[in-house]
Amino acid sequence: MRWMRAAGRGLLVLVVVMVGCVASGAGADEGRGDGRGPITLATAGDLTGYLGPLLEGWNRTHPGERVTLVELPDSADETHAQMTTDLRGGNRSRFDVLNIDVNWTSEFAAAGWIRPLPRDRFPLGDFLPPVVDTATYNGRLYAVPYVTNAGLLLYRKDVLDKEGVPPPRTWAELEHAARTIAPKYGLDGYAGQFLPYEGLTVNAAEAVYSAGGTILGDEGERVTVDSGAAREGIGFLARGFREGWIPKEALTYKEEESKQAFRDGRLLFLRNWPYAYVVASAPGSPVAGKIGAVPLPGPEGPGTSVLGGSNLAITTHARHPDSAARLIAYLTSERVQRQVLTKGALPPVRAALYEDPALVRQFPHLPTLRDAVLAAEPRPKSAHYNQVSLVVQAVVHDTLTGQQTPEAAVQRLAHELAAVSPR
Repeated sequence: MRWMRAAGRGLLVLVVVMVGCVASGAGADEGRGDGRGPITLATAGDLTGYLGPLLEGWNRTHPGERVTLVELPDSADETHAQMTTDLRGGNRSRFDVLNIDVNWTSEFAAAGWIRPLPRDRFPLGDFLPPVVDTATYNGRLYAVPYVTNAGLLLYRKDVLDKEGVPPPRTWAELEHAARTIAPKYGLDGYAGQFLPYEGLTVNAAEAVYSAGGTILGDEGERVTVDSGAAREGIGFLARGFREGWIPKEALTYKEEESKQAFRDGRLLFLRNWPYAYVVASAPGSPVAGKIGAVPLPGPEGPGTSVLGGSNLAITTHARHPDSAARLIAYLTSERVQRQVLTKGALPPVRAALYEDPALVRQFPHLPTLRDAVLAAEPRPKSAHYNQVSLVVQAVVHDTLTGQQTPEAAVQRLAHELAAVSPR
């Protein structure tokens, strides 16, 4: 997701790659034989430029384990493709550590590409509890949370204040305001990310989860989507397009396009990652000082967001595994996590930072984000997550464009997901 690349959305992807590899015994860059040596950290589109200074701090204090920064493509899909292609090379892989999108952890663990990690080596108890679950597979820790994320509802506070209306807590309140208030101010009602890509999977999962449903169970071995809750969640989105309070243009929106529409003053409500709030609140934004953020609404009250973010994992054939683990500990330390927020505008995984008065003054959405993360759920866990996501995207998109009913969509989802999920 673009949040990981642009002060987040979904998706910052870091890869620690071994450098200075020479033939055995050829020199100091080969390492010291104790699992330590030079490593390279690659990132997919570090658009905020925060990571280089963090690594300079590491390099000053770890001269024998220097990190070189390498950037992979800006697209999360392309980054995933490059990682998996390389990892399929087995012990020829040049990767030592991967910072993977949270929904890749199960896939990479099931494929044997990343190694289980000792829980006692990392301060997991200091993290927001839900983020740790994204780093596990079949009850074992395979990665360490690095940044987290949760969807929020951004809204035009100035408009709702004029109308004397509080921000919506339920779908009915959201629909009513989007249908009746937005047109009075020349605004579209509501948008999310509805282009057929990973963002649509996230939006669909949030709608299903908010209604009390699920998509997969038992680490992806059981299909659970055929439910009234799933029909209600997908039907909520389909109804928005059918009735017009979600504009047809939103079918082309990813994170950036939807953020820009809100920043330009064209939307009353927007579902997006917190980076969109930060950007829309920045000096020079047409809506700076006019917006607010609340948890996503649901049928009867606050809904459920999908967890975003990224996890750091060590590859099975890492050549300097101790240095890899030490770098992960550095990047998840409280001091560095503070910089991840203040310099990179990425939500940290350490719980204490969300209650730091100075940080809350600088980032007033932090308490809301913390609540959203604590109530969030991971995307469907599956060793075949990419295929699962493609199915969800295709089926839900056909529903949003009116090609099938929500009832037919849920039945189709159950059938097609059963074909890609092992039993």
